[in-house]
Amino acid sequence: MELIWFAAGGVLVLALGLVALRRNGSSDVAQSRRAHEDAQERDPPVDIGETYEFGITEFTDHHSGDRVAVGKVEGFVLFTEDVPSSLSEGDVVRAQVLSFNRGHTSADARFVETA
Repeated sequence: MELIWFAAGGVLVLALGLVALRRNGSSDVAQSRRAHEDAQERDPPVDIGETYEFGITEFTDHHSGDRVAVGKVEGFVLFTEDVPSSLSEGDVVRAQVLSFNRGHTSADARFVETA
């Protein structure tokens, strides 16, 4: 009889743990969705043709198929092409904004120089 109660308690603890993990994950998704919606409602803090200085936060494969550097200007994401392969995350660069992406929530830019 004690074994049944022990097993039931273990199942209960496991179920509560899974519920807690699921809530944390859905909270992250909801927070990300809110940030995206907020970005769509504000005007971009950058202008096409202008040059901005920012730190590279990561490198990724962009929808163009090219490897691009990712950075932010006032929280606004810039996908920057033509970044020399000698640069790495944390390096500060200057890039010229070329175009906005759909929804104006990010922009494509071209590397100008290392800052």
